Amino acid sequence: MTNLASRVSRLIAGSVNAAVDMVENAAPEMVMEQAVRELDAAINEVRAELGKATADRHLAAKQLAQNSDKHAELAEQIEVAITAKRDDLAEAAIGRQMDLEAQMPVLETAVTDAAERERELEGYVTALQGKRSDMREELRLWRERQKELPENTVVDAAGKPSPTHEINRSVDRATAAFDRAAGYAADSLGTSAKSSAQLAELKDLARKSEVEKRLAAIKAKGA
Repeated sequence: MTNLASRVSRLIAGSVNAAVDMVENAAPEMVMEQAVRELDAAINEVRAELGKATADRHLAAKQLAQNSDKHAELAEQIEVAITAKRDDLAEAAIGRQMDLEAQMPVLETAVTDAAERERELEGYVTALQGKRSDMREELRLWRERQKELPENTVVDAAGKPSPTHEINRSVDRATAAFDRAAGYAADSLGTSAKSSAQLAELKDLARKSEVEKRLAAIKAKGA
């Protein structure tokens, strides 16, 4: 029962995407279909355990009822034996009642335990059926996404392009970014060169102006 509970928990907690990720180089559709089949197998196994638990509960309940009826029957027989002054028979009947009374708590526990197992297993079946529906929906959506992609494009269970496709896209993005950066750099270089030339020309003009001023000052002194 513990192993079954662990298996059910693993299946409920898992996903087809995780299953695909765990199996390298596997066709996503095949892995998802296998995951659904595993759920079907688990549902059948849980139903079989549920059938056993139901049978155990019925058997224990039936035995408990029979013991209760026998206990009541012995009580009547004890009264008859006492009336007939057959204490030996009454004592034998009382001994039998005690045996039945010792069995009753065990049978009651068996009925309760079997009923609890039934409820637990019924919950497992419901949960697994819901998970199976989810996985089938994931598989359906994956197939729909696959139809919408360009021919020969391979995607994973999440509908994402294959690594090679992603690499190509990354290269394209990097190339575009490089082109933009290169264009920006060229523009920047052009602007920088133009500014430098202008600054150089301005420096020459300032120098020429200073020369002219000094020349004028010297002429003024000489005049």
